[in-house]
This record gives sequence, C-alpha cells and structure tokens, in this order.
Amino acid sequence: MAIRHATAYLPGMSYWRKVSPTGAIGDLIELWRQPTPYRWQILGVAVAMTFTMMVVFIPESQRVEPKRPNVTYITTFDPNRTDAEIVASNIENQKRQDKRRAELEALAERKKEAYKALGRATGIDVDAMEADIAREKAAEKAAADAAAARNKSAPAQAPVEQ
Repeated sequence: MAIRHATAYLPGMSYWRKVSPTGAIGDLIELWRQPTPYRWQILGVAVAMTFTMMVVFIPESQRVEPKRPNVTYITTFDPNRTDAEIVASNIENQKRQDKRRAELEALAERKKEAYKALGRATGIDVDAMEADIAREKAAEKAAADAAAARNKSAPAQAPVEQ
C-alpha cells in the first residue's frame, strides 16, 4: 500500500507551505518603494485604525481600593493591669522559658550521649572526634576574638572620595 502525502487529506495545508515571512516582508518593501501619491495618508489611516481598535478592544484595568485592615488588639490581658502585675507576669513567663530551655538542653545532652554510645558500639573513636571538635571551636573563637580586637584597635578611616 502506498503512503499518501498529508496534504492529500488536508487540502488547506498546502496553502501554508507557500507562505513565507521573508517573502511577505520583501513584498511589503517592494510595494512601499513604489511611488504612490497617497502613501503617507494610507499609512496614517492604517496606524489610526490599529490604535483605535486596540483602545476599543483592550479593556482598561480597574483597580479597586484595598479593603481597610481589621485591627484586633490583644484581648487576653486585662486593660486595667498595673505595672506590678505586668512585671509579675513577665517574670513568670521568663521562668517558664528558662524551664523549657533547660529541658531542651537536657534532651540535646541525652541525644548526644546516645550518639556517642552508638559511635562506640560501631567502633568509632568518639573521644578523638570530640577533641577535634573542641580544637576547631577554640580556633574559631580565637580567630573571632582576634578580628574583634583588630576592629576595635583600627582607627576610623574617612571615606575615600573619587
């Protein structure tokens, strides 16, 4: 069985093969170069019609004023609290935060000990690793302290003008 060309089934497709953008541009240039007495008037009408169509058919954007925010103040506190009550609640809150921070530090320490036990069980030298980490932290702290000392002792320099 012979394979037929696609344009045999779609007759409109052969038309688009004959269209060439470079040919169309060349034809436009050729027509523009021909001496016509109304060339500029025709161009002006074409531009005016295109502009008018764009203005008519492209909708203008509508901007809506944003809705004013609904401000809600903290309503859990008594608005007639005294300064002493505010200080007492702040102290109580600080104690709660300190307790929570201590619990988190204890949990982190338990995790650290569990990882050390796992490392020892798998044959890793945990103590040497800990010593290396301590040395690296000490070196970083010394470098940060030296940089801070240099920044303190360096005289303020005036900006350079160009």
